[in-house]
Amino acid sequence: MSDLTDLTLKAAADAIKSRSVSSVELTKAFVGAVEAARPLNAYVLETPEKALAMAAASDDRIARGEGGPLEGLPLGIKDLFCTEGVRTTAGSKILGDFKPTYESTITSQLWRDGAVMLGKLNMDEFAMGSSNETSAHGPVVNPWRSRGSNRKLTPGGSSGGSAAAVAANICLGATATDTGGSIRQPASFTGTVGVKPTYGRCSRWGVVAFASSLDQAGPIAKTVTDAGMLLSSMAGHDPKDSTSLNVETPDFASFVGKSVKGLRIGVPKEYRVDGMPGEIDALWEQGVAWLKDAGCEIVEVSLPHTKYALPAYYIVAPAEASSNLARYDGMRYGLRATDAKSLVDVYEMTRAEGFGAEVKRRIMIGTYVLSAGYYDAYYVKALKVRTRIANDFEQAFAKVDALLTPTAPSAAFGLGEASADPVAMYLNDVFTVPVNLAGLPGISVPAGLDALGLPLGLQLIGRPLDEGTLFSLGGALEQAAGFKAKAEKWWV
Repeated sequence: MSDLTDLTLKAAADAIKSRSVSSVELTKAFVGAVEAARPLNAYVLETPEKALAMAAASDDRIARGEGGPLEGLPLGIKDLFCTEGVRTTAGSKILGDFKPTYESTITSQLWRDGAVMLGKLNMDEFAMGSSNETSAHGPVVNPWRSRGSNRKLTPGGSSGGSAAAVAANICLGATATDTGGSIRQPASFTGTVGVKPTYGRCSRWGVVAFASSLDQAGPIAKTVTDAGMLLSSMAGHDPKDSTSLNVETPDFASFVGKSVKGLRIGVPKEYRVDGMPGEIDALWEQGVAWLKDAGCEIVEVSLPHTKYALPAYYIVAPAEASSNLARYDGMRYGLRATDAKSLVDVYEMTRAEGFGAEVKRRIMIGTYVLSAGYYDAYYVKALKVRTRIANDFEQAFAKVDALLTPTAPSAAFGLGEASADPVAMYLNDVFTVPVNLAGLPGISVPAGLDALGLPLGLQLIGRPLDEGTLFSLGGALEQAAGFKAKAEKWWV
């Protein structure tokens, strides 16, 4: 068998079930790959002993004829998911050496289905960022490089560690979260598949909160089928989460390969933004052609409030963040300022020392828009715009079954090239943010390379709880694109 780390999740699952490889053998291969890939800074905590113990337990279950759908498969976990007894920092200094005494619902379901944990993956601090440069653990380096260049590129954010780890073959798949595009944009930058499910499809219990009405967990994987396998384990009703939807969880992978003939695909005219690179537009047109060839009908649709999505998002998300992050005050866990002279000093100094610049910026924006005199002018108005955006999608889905757009307005850019300008960084989410504001499902599928050999993704947006259609369409795009390119292992 070729290098075990090159396997897809599905191929690895089949190999374990047929007993042509053991979980321990597979996990040892990944533990070695993780160690070799440390220059990428994708993992902030490696758990090789735990991984091998979990793998051995999986092999025992398989020997007894038992085992779940993810039995013995090594995964990476974004450092936003609480893992019992294993350090969880959300990419922030303020959480220090915090070791949760409980397990997030999503990770508990992965372990229930037999998955193995390789470690915790790097991320933008509290998921606030589009380039994985705000992490207290330092930036993640994209395994991809521009043709003929050694400059270090961003893997996107906030789930940059998850995307880089999957692209570099240092896990079979990874958990991630998406508040404004933090699954789909990194997937586009790294040539991986990223799924943001319908809001409420996956439990948020035990996931460190950024913006509660926008946050949604999902998988990053090598293929559309792999993403479907992971999502089926991650999803499900959770009575501990009041926003969790009590709906059936389908076998999402089973939708891949189903005919998409007759489906109506919307192309929103407002997504043709000024200054969009010609390569992005050309790939979009190619995606339209692929779906036409698969038997889909293409329909131009209008989402007239799209231009207000970013301003609305950057009011709503910071407002919710300023509330959620108020709990980090040095009292119960994490960092505490040691030379404070009073209780107020403890609060102020702990937060000043513990939060990074981007988190402080968003807390200040959020506090401002919620303050007396500005609440109605900004926050309430943003909520009204959010409703209009959701209505736009509802009207579009009365005519079509799904929408096709680019995932990101560019390929991966160099580390440090955009971080100096927060507004320029926020514009990276121009195609993804509306999906979160409306609570809809979206998937990014790798579809081509730019002139410098960097991956580009196409995004499909679906009706609420209609991820199945997205997996069918995503599978059709994946087959048509035939994307097989891989990042060269320059770090070994």
